Amino acid sequence: MNFDPVTIVVAAAAALSVILLMAGIGGALSRGGDTIESRLDKYASRQGHASESARAAQSTTQMMAQIDKRIAKQGFATSLGQEIARANLKITVTEFFLLSGGATIVGALAGYLLTRELLVAVGAALVGLVLPRLILRQRKTARLHAFEDQLGDTITLMANSLRSGYSILQSMEMVSKEAGPPVSVEFARVVREIGLGLPQQEALDNLLRRIESADLDLTVTAINVQREVGGNLAKILDTIGHTIRERVRIKGEIRVLTSQQRLSMYIIIALPFFLSGVIYMINPAYMGKLFEPGPILCLPGCALFMIFIGYLVIRKIVNIDV
Repeated sequence: MNFDPVTIVVAAAAALSVILLMAGIGGALSRGGDTIESRLDKYASRQGHASESARAAQSTTQMMAQIDKRIAKQGFATSLGQEIARANLKITVTEFFLLSGGATIVGALAGYLLTRELLVAVGAALVGLVLPRLILRQRKTARLHAFEDQLGDTITLMANSLRSGYSILQSMEMVSKEAGPPVSVEFARVVREIGLGLPQQEALDNLLRRIESADLDLTVTAINVQREVGGNLAKILDTIGHTIRERVRIKGEIRVLTSQQRLSMYIIIALPFFLSGVIYMINPAYMGKLFEPGPILCLPGCALFMIFIGYLVIRKIVNIDV
């Protein structure tokens, strides 16, 4: 039986993509599926009662940990790890790379199998490569906005608890119980770190690394300064809380006033791709001339570059700092 080389390459890529996706998803799920029995097996010398599936899962976890250690030595792993932590994703850098690689190969295979065009396959592969980073950035931005929207009321709650006689640690513990996520989750981490022996200033610095917010930086600075020199922290937090609430209100008004411009930006960006897809479906030969080798191939590249420049310009216009 004769096999086409393209078919062999596609089959191998499909198998590799399935392996990468399963490894990434399996590693992410095994991190959250650590049962009480498996933990007891580690510390109570009960390896004889462990099942084969548990041993296989443990070996997979150990292999992923070794890969994590090697990747952690690279410079890019630190920044990517911070991005994952800010997005509150329960995965490691290695698992993120596995998912990105699997999505890239799946995109390339889907593009090639649907159109039999190498250029479309390359474009779909780029989409699969960029999509996990876009999802990561979107989750991080949404979580940051949710945190900043809650921060003003959180600071007021802390100030009121300080007036009633609570310490700053007790105030943060009350916030972790009374507030909603993501504020409650982050302050609960701070309280746990302090309870495990970490200095308060270092625990708050860790909070700043997870939440990249100027308002939170101002609050943490006020708490650290008051701890060193003293003063009425409740009054300081009241002033900061009022300032943050006003900034959130003004940001909301600006977001409403610039919503039409942002919608226009999205429409202008999507319109060329939509029309190109429609024309390609109606007359592939006519649209395919744009991608033939030769000087005319510069036109799609120039169009993409101009779309990107327009996106940056409009984004700069509607992005108003408060």
